[in-house]
Amino acid sequence: MFRALLPVLGLAAVVVIILTVLAYFSQESLVFFPDRTLRATPARVGLHFEDVRLTTADGVGLGAWWVEPERARGAVVFAHGNAGNISDRLDTIKLFVGLDVAVLAFDYRGYGSSDGSPSETGTYRDMEAAVAHALHTRGIDRERTIYYGESLGGAVALATALRLPPAALVLESTFTSVRAMAAVHYPFVPGFLATRVRYDSLARVRGLRCPLLVLHSPDDTIVPYQMGRALFDAAPGPKAFADLEGDHNDGWLIVSPAASNALRAFLDTYLPPYRGGTTPE
Repeated sequence: MFRALLPVLGLAAVVVIILTVLAYFSQESLVFFPDRTLRATPARVGLHFEDVRLTTADGVGLGAWWVEPERARGAVVFAHGNAGNISDRLDTIKLFVGLDVAVLAFDYRGYGSSDGSPSETGTYRDMEAAVAHALHTRGIDRERTIYYGESLGGAVALATALRLPPAALVLESTFTSVRAMAAVHYPFVPGFLATRVRYDSLARVRGLRCPLLVLHSPDDTIVPYQMGRALFDAAPGPKAFADLEGDHNDGWLIVSPAASNALRAFLDTYLPPYRGGTTPE
């Protein structure tokens, strides 16, 4: 009986090896889903904006938008998720502007009008270029700068927060690591071989030295809710957690009143209005 199963087991082992090798060498295509087409601008939602061109430390040009309300109390550097581009995040940009916060929304290399091809190291450099623009070109104090990361963007924003600490960090629907995500979505591929792209946020969050707000939906079918809770539990604090509503791709702040209120309270605590309600000259 066992001998009869040997050919089947051998074939299964070969299949697993092939899948593992393919997953290892094609991880970028499994992690990043860039869209080159910008289908709209903030003008579509009634916002005045400035087209910005960023340059990373390794010379890659990035497309970005700077959107600033009349009386901004600070700025958000917004790192979006692994699919689409900044033109798919107009409602989130508008929400921040409505909270009197300027927004720098940028596309990773390979996304939108940005040059190059995406990679884990590249996304970190892209975020650092965006932060440098907010701090040095726009003159925003670091104590008035928030990093906001959506899904994969949360991993990017967290890594940047360890190197360039902001006033506070917000993680929306962020996973603990690519290895953990592989175990959820590709359980037949040995995880220890399939994680050349890592984004190990669970290890990093323990070293965070700024306030943290975690937003996650209990109904998220792509990034399990438990991952958001694990990131929150591992963070040293001060920290807060709020539930989003809906699934991963429709459980945003704009459809989650409780999470929107939690974000407003978080900003009021760590990004209060300037005295007199006006931006200093």
